Amino acid sequence: MNSFNKIDIYAKIGDLKEIDYRNTLAIASLIELLVEKGLITRNEFARKAYVLDNMSTDELRSLRSLNR
Repeated sequence: MNSFNKIDIYAKIGDLKEIDYRNTLAIASLIELLVEKGLITRNEFARKAYVLDNMSTDELRSLRSLNR
C-alpha cells in the first residue's frame, strides 16, 4: 500500500469519527427534547434500549415490519 492510499484511509477514518459524533449528538439532542417535553422518561428510554439491544436481527426485522 502506498503512502497516498494510507493517507486516504486515515482521512476516511477521520471523516467517520466526525459523522459518528454528529449522529450521536443528534440522537442525544432528540432524547433530551423528548424527556424535557415529558414524552418519555430516561428510564423508559433505557429499558427500550436494553430490549432492542438484546433482540436478534430477525426479531428486529419482524418488529420493523409490524410498525409499517
